[in-house]
Amino acid sequence: MVDPGEFCEPAYGVRSLGDVVPAVAQALGSPLGPAPSGLSLPEAASYVVFLIDGLGARLLERHAEAAPYLSSLLAVSEHATAGVPSTTTTSLTSLGTGLTPGAHGLVGFTTRIPGTNELLNALMWDGEVDPREWQPHQTAFGSLQNAGVRVTVVNKREFNGSGLTVAAHRGADYVGVDRVGERIAAVVSASTASQREPALTYVYDGDLDWTGHRWGVASSQWLQQLAMIDHEAEQLREALPRDRRMLVIADHGMVDVPAESRIDLSNDEDLRSGVALIGGEARFRHLYCRGGAVDDVVSCWTDRLGDRAEILTRGDAIARGWFGAVDPTVLPRIGDVVVACRGDFAVLSTDGFPYEAHLIGMHGSLTPDEMLIPVLLD
Repeated sequence: MVDPGEFCEPAYGVRSLGDVVPAVAQALGSPLGPAPSGLSLPEAASYVVFLIDGLGARLLERHAEAAPYLSSLLAVSEHATAGVPSTTTTSLTSLGTGLTPGAHGLVGFTTRIPGTNELLNALMWDGEVDPREWQPHQTAFGSLQNAGVRVTVVNKREFNGSGLTVAAHRGADYVGVDRVGERIAAVVSASTASQREPALTYVYDGDLDWTGHRWGVASSQWLQQLAMIDHEAEQLREALPRDRRMLVIADHGMVDVPAESRIDLSNDEDLRSGVALIGGEARFRHLYCRGGAVDDVVSCWTDRLGDRAEILTRGDAIARGWFGAVDPTVLPRIGDVVVACRGDFAVLSTDGFPYEAHLIGMHGSLTPDEMLIPVLLD
């Protein structure tokens, strides 16, 4: 059993979230390049990729009784990893582009807009930031569409045309849905529309993640939501023809953070000293430092947090391979110092992010509960 205080490094190019679409492309007979070395899928004319936000592999193992269908697939599967940080914006972009975070540039939930003292919230986005400039690369979805694979994204209507959707999933057809029934119907329709061309249909469900943030992954509310997601996945599989393959994955897991495991930077002048801007999220902070303050910030944070977090300079985090190869334009988006929390610890900043005080479940760091994701094939 892996110690929850230990870190799980990302398996880029081998078996990570960014390798899923290249592996599917290979299985569809339309390879995008070299196949990932650790993720091989059976050939098929059509794949459905169902991403359940927040369904970490360790959580599914721990609560298998609440999800009998999904857990039945665990016995014949091997886990993959999210990227770093283990957060939705980074993960969804890795999935849709097939790139590492350091290449696609969405390296956190909130990151500095270079040349400013402002943060980009990659979920809400900023109207002044062009998502095509922030993430300029062709997406894997778009490459497959151009290669003759019919690629469809099935997601909430409100996300159609959002900054994150454009950055991560442009090039695919978009079907907006808001209810489980129409979601299943849309996936089946997209997956079976033609017998003459290969198809990839991507569908997203974010309700489990929301429930975990609000109530925690040890709550009855989360277990009930897991049971509903399990039923939805089983219904979807039953509605698809047997020659269509369904791949169930997640973007990250989650840990519950008790009150005694939190500190709040809003009330801590020592930890804020030398820090000009605080980004990231509570489990993975980007610290943008004032000139010449990096060494002092690292020393202060290391002394204060001890073994509760890993505190690295930007260069050291890149050398560890956390973001994969980093494009020069992405470098200033990464904090001068990054803080990755261990165990159930979290670093809140409620003056800038007041909602953090109300979260129970959190993610973003490199613990196995956050990093390991299921890859379930049916």
